[in-house]
Amino acid sequence: MHIKLLEQKPFFETVIEHLHKELNQMRTGRATPALVEGIQVEAYGSIMEIKGVGSISVLDAKTLVIEPWDKNLLKAIEKAIHESPLGINPVVDSKVVRLSMPVMTEENRKALVKIMKEKTEEAKVAARGVREKARNEIMEGEKNGEFSEDEKFKLLEELDKLTKEYTDKVEDLGKRKEEEIMTV
Repeated sequence: MHIKLLEQKPFFETVIEHLHKELNQMRTGRATPALVEGIQVEAYGSIMEIKGVGSISVLDAKTLVIEPWDKNLLKAIEKAIHESPLGINPVVDSKVVRLSMPVMTEENRKALVKIMKEKTEEAKVAARGVREKARNEIMEGEKNGEFSEDEKFKLLEELDKLTKEYTDKVEDLGKRKEEEIMTV
């Protein structure tokens, strides 16, 4: 693979990592720390993620427990969760915040799948954006005499293969998340 294409791999990887993070934060009816760890909490006059102000543990398949390192942050964590798009009501219990995952209805599952598909489509668009940027660099490289027309076509072909590889990864992540969401 040509050096120009190797330079693009981190950009494609960033697209995949972002999608993975987005999908992990989607509620599926099963308790997982990834649901809440990125929620922003106002703590000590600044904004921090929940994972930065306490420990998050899974009590059982339907319950998460957040134990702040500073008990004064209980109300701030509760407020942040209330304001998040999760739709889960936190319960403050002296030293911890408990989150019980509500039962997912068929309607909720279908709505989540729709949102998930939007996120995967956004990731595909981002991957195509990376491809377009690389394609422009290749065209510019040929104009500047960095490589011949034959090399340009070979690079463009390799770029399309690389793009397909990453869009297939996006599709795979989406299919796995859809199965997870639809599993009762």
